[in-house]
Amino acid sequence: MRAIFISEFGGPEKVQVGEQPEPLPKRGEALVRIKAAALNHLDIWVRKGRPGLDLQKAHVLGSDAAGIVEQVGEGVETVKVGDEVVVNAGVSCMQCEFCLRGAQSECPYFRLLGFQLEGVYAERVAVPAVNLGPKPKHLSWEESAALTLSHLTAWHMLFYRARFQPGESVLLHGIGGGVALAALQIVTQCGGTAYVTSSSDEKLAKAKALGATGGVNYKQSANPGADIKALTGGRGVDLAVDSVGAPTLPVSVAAMRRGGRMVTCGVTGGPEGPVNFQMLYWNHHSLLGSTMGSQEDHRQMLRFAEATRLKPIVDRAYPFTGYREAVQRMESGAQFGKIALTF
Repeated sequence: MRAIFISEFGGPEKVQVGEQPEPLPKRGEALVRIKAAALNHLDIWVRKGRPGLDLQKAHVLGSDAAGIVEQVGEGVETVKVGDEVVVNAGVSCMQCEFCLRGAQSECPYFRLLGFQLEGVYAERVAVPAVNLGPKPKHLSWEESAALTLSHLTAWHMLFYRARFQPGESVLLHGIGGGVALAALQIVTQCGGTAYVTSSSDEKLAKAKALGATGGVNYKQSANPGADIKALTGGRGVDLAVDSVGAPTLPVSVAAMRRGGRMVTCGVTGGPEGPVNFQMLYWNHHSLLGSTMGSQEDHRQMLRFAEATRLKPIVDRAYPFTGYREAVQRMESGAQFGKIALTF
């Protein structure tokens, strides 16, 4: 079968499109014929090399995908041949205390397809059957592939970690990225008020068209946090959702109300930054970390998407063989929404 893979770490030139062995489903697994996949920044980090990833052989990239079940392994009863499914990239042991309480992303053996495990940029993949959810009927294959990683991460951040309540105000950094757009869609569907930041006036305008109340171009602002707070009438936002990291931490702190919460899931802008503990305790702020989500989060998110007719924003779709061009667009930061691959 054809797949997108790396055999050594480095730049985009290290990515290969070629033949890899056909997978076979083991007990508890299902074989999925991939119809579409979607890019994530994780692809870049894996390609460049990540702690804990040791390439002993060709490593297939990719975490987001949707397709059709072609074969099921022994003991599988949750899906059947012909089912149209989306893939949840987070794989856990399903046996430890955290998995048994429904917190799979806290499992000490939690791993990601495309990172520690073989990815989904292939014509066929074998994955645990519990990691497959029903494809929402109103979505195209490209939209379905773009749904899981970003929307599951946003769902877990909002509802499990930050305890978002309908009607609250939320700051979303770096609008145009997958998680920020997913959170914007969820927040506005739940009656929340969304404020966004970006370095692009065009992206700010697009976000407002999608329901954002206001936004700040952080490159044109001397104090983006204060400007966001001013948009709230001086009150400050209830919650800041962040996937950027160190550069946006002081912006979030300045924009939040007393008692506000910040939840982060990524460090595309850098992993380390100073924390003013006086501001933290005096203002009753909460700083929360979040990774992916549970199987129950995945089920709830898919049902929410179906019920609300939510459609992920797809920036552009490329053919399977156009991966290098697709990832270059993502690395440039030009995209607004997810970038998809068609198989």
